[in-house]
Amino acid sequence: MVVLCVSQLFDRVREEDPDFHKKVVPISSELTQPGLAISPQDESKLVACVNIVFHCAATIRFDEPLKHALQLNVIATQQLLSLAKQMHNLEAFVHISTAYANCNRRHIDEVIYPPPVEPKKLIDSLEWMDDGMVRDITPRLIGERPNTYTYTKALAECVVQQESDKLNIAIIRPSIVGASWQEPFPGWIDNFNGPSGVFIAAGKGILRTMRANNDAVADLIPVDVVINLTLAAGWYTAVHRPKTALVYNCTTGGINPFHWGEIEYHVMSTFKRNPLEQAFRRPNANITSNYLINQYWILVSHKFPALLYDLYLRLSGQKPHMMRIFNRLHKAISLLEYFSSQDWEWNSDNMSMLMGHLSPEDRKTFNFDVRQLNWPEYIENYCIGTKKYVLNEDMSDIPAARQHLRKLRNIRYTFNTLLLVFIWRVFIARSQMARNIWYFVVSLCFKFLSYFRASSTLTN
Repeated sequence: MVVLCVSQLFDRVREEDPDFHKKVVPISSELTQPGLAISPQDESKLVACVNIVFHCAATIRFDEPLKHALQLNVIATQQLLSLAKQMHNLEAFVHISTAYANCNRRHIDEVIYPPPVEPKKLIDSLEWMDDGMVRDITPRLIGERPNTYTYTKALAECVVQQESDKLNIAIIRPSIVGASWQEPFPGWIDNFNGPSGVFIAAGKGILRTMRANNDAVADLIPVDVVINLTLAAGWYTAVHRPKTALVYNCTTGGINPFHWGEIEYHVMSTFKRNPLEQAFRRPNANITSNYLINQYWILVSHKFPALLYDLYLRLSGQKPHMMRIFNRLHKAISLLEYFSSQDWEWNSDNMSMLMGHLSPEDRKTFNFDVRQLNWPEYIENYCIGTKKYVLNEDMSDIPAARQHLRKLRNIRYTFNTLLLVFIWRVFIARSQMARNIWYFVVSLCFKFLSYFRASSTLTN
């Protein structure tokens, strides 16, 4: 907690209240343990003092083994709900889900859909199975969902709904959470999760190709929008006490859409103006929806350069590592393909309703009106945020980073020239027919060049 409180995230809070950290009381807990491993003393404190629970803890790994994902996302939620029912002064229980919990549907309303399986039955069944058995049946269990994350988050929503007659409940469903938009400052991000790692890989020149649909909506949602909506939903739930659990689809696609092709353009533009330090290659990533084209570019632009670089490292007595980096990148990108290649429609009526209940002052303080979001500006701040806050790079070093990109450009031109000479020597110079074709093409190019020059002179 001490490390968190001294981070740049809370600079403004520290200026306004240097002792703000004294208001924060940390509670030791472990989601994999019975009772969340909360001590009796801490449990008594929670039962007596808590007014609102914001349940954000979960695993967000897409490739989490089902048993572990079930423990972290479903069983831990059950245990927290059990504790919440004991809290004397509890006014609201706000659960953070995901907009993709029901990604097997193309249109998603702000309702809790029937679960793919009764959570208790699944928990009881998996309890006696070993990891190998669970791994074998996982694909059949998750069905049309792409991973255990979305599957267990759907189950968790069902678990939360089952307690809606005893607790005042709200469920927040954010889409792909990205860097901050406004608060505490534009571009705040401190991890490689979601698009952040992809942006950094593209900025470093490592990522050259990605399978996605250029025309599909990239449903990014700034983290401060999610937080503001969550706080406002907690207030509304506590004050108005809705008869049923309200679900809030916290998304941008249906209100202020932005597409993957547009993201590619603005990410590349930003990193060319504000390059990352010690880039592997010049930023130049492309998006394609064609599987074969993507595989071709993976071979040519990912694996071949990685093998060459690892060969150079071996010859220079260093440990090769670039191929390992690319393998990890391919695994991460493959997990995102499902979400970057398709479109969904989310109803956001409850989000609009909540905004209407806020006063003008609160609407400004807890802003979650994504209609005001300027996407090109946001993406630029996001990319710069990954440079400053994830990679801890100084903006004053940008001139040196630009010089490094120019060096990489010169290396590329030199390599292409040598490759052309090699092809000439090996394939063209040894064949009379190839030489004739080569001379014909060169002669034709010169004739066209002379023609355009003559046309330009006559025009002037």
